[in-house]
Amino acid sequence: MYQYDNETFHHHNFDQSNLQDGELNGCIFEQCSFKGASMEEMTSTGCQFIDCDFTGAYLNASLHRGSAFTNCKFSGTNLFVVKFEDCKMVGSDFSNAALDGLTITGGDWSYTNLRHANLSKQNLRGIRFLEADLFGCDLQKSDLRGADLSRVQLGQCKLKGADLRDAKLEGIDLKGLDWQGVRMDVEQAVLLARSLGAKVG
Repeated sequence: MYQYDNETFHHHNFDQSNLQDGELNGCIFEQCSFKGASMEEMTSTGCQFIDCDFTGAYLNASLHRGSAFTNCKFSGTNLFVVKFEDCKMVGSDFSNAALDGLTITGGDWSYTNLRHANLSKQNLRGIRFLEADLFGCDLQKSDLRGADLSRVQLGQCKLKGADLRDAKLEGIDLKGLDWQGVRMDVEQAVLLARSLGAKVG
């Protein structure tokens, strides 16, 4: 068990480090490398990770509250049953990351790469996904009410049973999606109908 409070690290190498079961509070990590690090069951609160590399790291069962992971690499990272609560994830890349059991509550996930992620049955209400890449994601039965999906890449997404009421859908190619079983509000239904060539009103 370890604890870091309000510390700052620049260009620090944490590769292969054992950072399990610790607490990080109000710390700043800028351009640090955590490749292959063991970070299971650790907790971050109000921390900033800027341009950090978590390639191949193990963050399973970790908890992050109000932290920021901006422009970070999570390629091949183990994020099994990780919880992100009100975190800022702008510009981060989750290519080939293990996301099973991931829990996202609130926060800003704009410009993230979440291609082919399994986000089914998730409570994603009100989350900002502006211009995120969700190509091929499984969003079946997810609650996306009030989410900002402006200009999101939703190609080949599975949406059956998802709830999109009050979500922002500007800039999305609605014609190429399978809307079977999707819940939407009247404004969205009109938008979809017009995208398919219908004259509404």
